[in-house]
Amino acid sequence: MHYYHFSALLLQSGWLRPAYVGVDAQGLIQSLSSEAPTGADATVETVAGAALPGFQNAHSHAFQYGMAGHAEQHEPGTRDDFWSWREAMYACAETFSPEKNEQVAATLYRHLLRNGYTSVVEFHYLHHDPTGRPYANLAEMGERLVAAARTAGIKITLVPVFYQKGDFGREPAPRQRRFISPNLDAYLQLLDASRRAVTHYERARLGFGVHSLRAVEAADVLATHAQGPRDLPFHLHAAEQTLEVERSLAHLGARPVEWLLDNLPLDERFHLVHCTHMSADETRRLAQSGAQVVLCPGTEGNLGDGIFPLVDYAAAGGRWSIGTDSHISLNPLEDLRWLDYAQRLTHRRRNIFADGASALVDTTFFAGQRAAGRRVADYFAPGQPLDAVVYDLRQPLLAQAGPGHLLPALVYTTDPSAVLGTLVDGQWAYRAGE
Repeated sequence: MHYYHFSALLLQSGWLRPAYVGVDAQGLIQSLSSEAPTGADATVETVAGAALPGFQNAHSHAFQYGMAGHAEQHEPGTRDDFWSWREAMYACAETFSPEKNEQVAATLYRHLLRNGYTSVVEFHYLHHDPTGRPYANLAEMGERLVAAARTAGIKITLVPVFYQKGDFGREPAPRQRRFISPNLDAYLQLLDASRRAVTHYERARLGFGVHSLRAVEAADVLATHAQGPRDLPFHLHAAEQTLEVERSLAHLGARPVEWLLDNLPLDERFHLVHCTHMSADETRRLAQSGAQVVLCPGTEGNLGDGIFPLVDYAAAGGRWSIGTDSHISLNPLEDLRWLDYAQRLTHRRRNIFADGASALVDTTFFAGQRAAGRRVADYFAPGQPLDAVVYDLRQPLLAQAGPGHLLPALVYTTDPSAVLGTLVDGQWAYRAGE
């Protein structure tokens, strides 16, 4: 047994101070105590920091890390929005070989670990070669993402998604050809190949889903759910843009989230990404369905998507996770802050939640675990893997914070420079300075 001695460790019940965590050879927690272990064979590693549960990145498009910061200029007098950014994204996707996909993803995943993420959900649709033909290994590009996660040491849930159309009822544009599965059978074959791909790495899991209602025919969205696995999380984009809502009303006769609520048995297995533009009724119904929203504040702000109605959604019992999406921002604490700050700016008041730091950490942790296909009992508990990010308590604003203010100080004042290291399965995946 190896023991970590942390200055403090966060549990749902509060801080354990000091914290001695015993892990076995597989990195599973065997003991949690404020008392030092006894026994001649106990090895104790002291870490002068506060351990939080590792952050869960519930939505990633790894290839877009290759263009982060490269779509921030446009011609004077022209309108730059999500749809013009999307053209730059298509151009980026055209340049990716399997080798480049793996290289860029490994760099991204290392950066995520450095910032405190221990798990990533890869919403994957860059499937085929530059001509649009499937690779001999249908899951070649997904397998490269799994290999990148292995190289970095992060946990990954690969979510190959069905992408069929260019928009509601429209044929795909040439720049979308690498994404396209023409029918459900082709997608299910890709999903089967992806299931084999995740067996190559013990920290890899599988999810599935559709890109969005605009990218898959409505009947095939229903068929994907009906014919797909019953034991995997189901992911899709929904209602990110106002134009998307308008086109959904014209094509389907309903708003995107409204159509999903009316036509699918939404429950906690479903993870709807963005949902920026919902009516009050959609917001309430989605929260009460048990389905969870994946919010990506850095990307949603960068793309000018809008502001998610978090106050009303939370009041109705909604649960949400966070993701880095296009990777313009990779700091989980910054994203947590902006979830809160956007609501403060919208409602023109402070402290949207009674205890904002606790609410943000708690909800995003458990919803993020479910988005990755895992269930856990607490942030840290016997039998669970030790996945943690450790912050340096010598930082001035953390050093002056007592137990009652330590978590808010971490969430509202800290950046990745305070990270001492990140543990995955009881082993250091990243240590400051290495």
